[in-house]
Amino acid sequence: MKRIGLIGGMSWESTAIYYRLINQSVRARLGGHASADIVLRSLDFAPVELLQRAGDWVGLDAMMAQAAQDVEAAGADVVLLCTNTMHRCADAIEATISIPLLHIAEPLELALDELEIETIGLLGTRYTMEQSFYRERLEEAGIEVLVPEEPDLSEVHRIIYEELVAGRIQESSRKAYKEIMEQLAGDGADAIVLGCTEIGLLVGPDDALVPILDTTILHAQAAVEWALS
Repeated sequence: MKRIGLIGGMSWESTAIYYRLINQSVRARLGGHASADIVLRSLDFAPVELLQRAGDWVGLDAMMAQAAQDVEAAGADVVLLCTNTMHRCADAIEATISIPLLHIAEPLELALDELEIETIGLLGTRYTMEQSFYRERLEEAGIEVLVPEEPDLSEVHRIIYEELVAGRIQESSRKAYKEIMEQLAGDGADAIVLGCTEIGLLVGPDDALVPILDTTILHAQAAVEWALS
């Protein structure tokens, strides 16, 4: 079994899901007392969030690159960044380590291709929904990306940062997300992508009229496949 390196803490609510899903999958695959070989570098989200709001992506590049180096030094064979938004720093990470970065969009693209989905509704932080680093990768793979219009876009972002990263699950927020997903489906989305690792805390497969693809689950499954290959 290869050693999986996780860069988490952004937020730890979803990092805990990664840890659980990866270990559950390894146990299901190998049986007995088997569990995953994991190195976890969990960051303090407070300074990360401050740099995000300030638009200091150079500082964030340096922070993520250092975390990846820490994980590699601890013996990891692959690195997973347990957050969609911080994949804006993927190039900086890959430039400073000699082990592979398993990009969170990679298993998503495979799933979309397998399901023959051409148009998605993307939910995530404002950075993921508005900036090019994530959307352009999917568009280059032939996927049309729809995002909510204002004020829905701001509400999706607010719920993530004010509620989900703090582990707060509000029924009113679930209702709001369901309505936004229904609107995206009405606009032509063939599936909804949960492009923030905390959103799966709030909504699941039964909450939309079209398939829901949770990037947290797909990423964790891909890590296990990599580690056991």
